Amino acid sequence: MVRVREFDTEAAVEAAMEAFRRKGYEGTSVQDLVDATGVGRGSLYAAFGNKEGLYLAAMDRYREQYALPLIELLRTGAPVRQLIREVLVGTVDAIVQDGSRKACLIVGAAMERIAHDPKVAAHVRATTTSLEDALYEVIAVARSTGELPTDRSPRDLARYLIVTLHGLRVLGAINPDRASLMAVAETALDTLG
Repeated sequence: MVRVREFDTEAAVEAAMEAFRRKGYEGTSVQDLVDATGVGRGSLYAAFGNKEGLYLAAMDRYREQYALPLIELLRTGAPVRQLIREVLVGTVDAIVQDGSRKACLIVGAAMERIAHDPKVAAHVRATTTSLEDALYEVIAVARSTGELPTDRSPRDLARYLIVTLHGLRVLGAINPDRASLMAVAETALDTLG
């Protein structure tokens, strides 16, 4: 007889994601995950296979919660400077609101897991590439319509903005001072031309 799962998988993944954001992969024990999710160890293993399986599910949830809304925003057709400003200011606001309590799961995974975990590396690359591609698309269109100057490569500018977004997360973990973070965001906007 097959046992029916007796817990809310989405809620468990959400709670695990927050635990991983607070402590990183290595710093989060299985007991931390049991405590965070309220789900027994055996049930977590049955649902996700192991700690890495739950981490990958948390990374998927993080992408859904943070990266996909940015991509959707970039595809709304609004003026590109307004869109990119909204993305940067939204990132700054999220960092300031959170303080240095929780890390970006993508930045954390890149620093902690990507070198020795191909599955995590694939998740990080997929998330980052999808956001970079969305930025590239709006920058390329803005160049073709004259909204942005044509002296810089749209791909290079998209990558620069990805570095800026990740850099804001790192700087915010060190010091979540809004004025400092906004100075970086404004510099990035000025770089667009």
